[in-house]
Amino acid sequence: MRPRALQVVKITIAVAIAWSLAPLMPGTAKEFPYYAPLGALLSMHPTLARSIHSSVQTLAGVLIGIGLAGIVLIVSEPTVLTLSLAVGLGTLIGGMKWMGAGGEYVPITALFVLIIGGPDADGYSIGYATQICLGIVVGLAVNLLILPPLAIGPARERLSGFRKTLATHLTEVGDALVESWPPGRDDWATQGETLNVAARQVRTAVQTADESRKGNPRAWFTRANLDTDYDALLALENVTFHIRNLTEVLAGMVWGKPIALELPPELRPVLSEALHAVAAAISAGDDDARQPHLLDQAGVAIEAILRKMQQEIGAGAASLSPTAAIVIDLKRILMALRPKTDREAVSAPIG
Repeated sequence: MRPRALQVVKITIAVAIAWSLAPLMPGTAKEFPYYAPLGALLSMHPTLARSIHSSVQTLAGVLIGIGLAGIVLIVSEPTVLTLSLAVGLGTLIGGMKWMGAGGEYVPITALFVLIIGGPDADGYSIGYATQICLGIVVGLAVNLLILPPLAIGPARERLSGFRKTLATHLTEVGDALVESWPPGRDDWATQGETLNVAARQVRTAVQTADESRKGNPRAWFTRANLDTDYDALLALENVTFHIRNLTEVLAGMVWGKPIALELPPELRPVLSEALHAVAAAISAGDDDARQPHLLDQAGVAIEAILRKMQQEIGAGAASLSPTAAIVIDLKRILMALRPKTDREAVSAPIG
């Protein structure tokens, strides 16, 4: 079952169980059965860790709200002034970072106790808190027994898709360099923010996958380790940064925006070949046996740019600084793609 559909089914079951158990609660609590399904609903999240965290924050918000209402009732009767002060103070407390998901229930609970509870505020508070607790317990039990899915597979699919997106972008830039000049298509020059958005989405997916393992019994039966995925994500984020840099430089070479830069026509073919070679290395991925060879090929293609630049200097080229900037970005991309042990060996101090 798809994660979203499974979540809907679990919410439906939790609410039904909470509503069925609510009338069985002792004392005044059974007079407020409608708060049990609310507690169950509030406790249901896609991951067990987030469900527990959110439930604790919600319960804290409810208890603090009851406490604020109790202070008002001890000091005076509910009036426009005291009611407003309680809600205002509850909003202030609820806005604190540590309150998280429970923050909004501080002023709401205080308001409910003072207005709905009225003369029987004590009984209402006990019933309200008891039924919310019942619903939260039911929700957590359902979320535990109907095991929440591990989001590792979707996160890795996102990583793989992001690799292909970056590789496709570099391939399109490489194609543009050897087409008609200036290139007829300019969509590749405006993809910087799109790549950033894609990177943020992948990071969110990996973090969700990591969170889905915490407290999840399914994680006991899998050896999935997300450390390598975080390393791959960090590498691709670095790659994205350098791709944006070289794309802006090339856009300046082609259209003179945002900065007018020069690209000798003789350098276009070797630049195109290097971009295609780096794109192939990005697309391969860490688990592809071909990647070391593809990285070496890309390194050779980049060296070809440097040799061609030397020839252009001898021929009296006016400025090769923009091309040198592209070479630096390509070298840094290759460094980011290499295994972590290789990167650490290169960056380690000598002696």
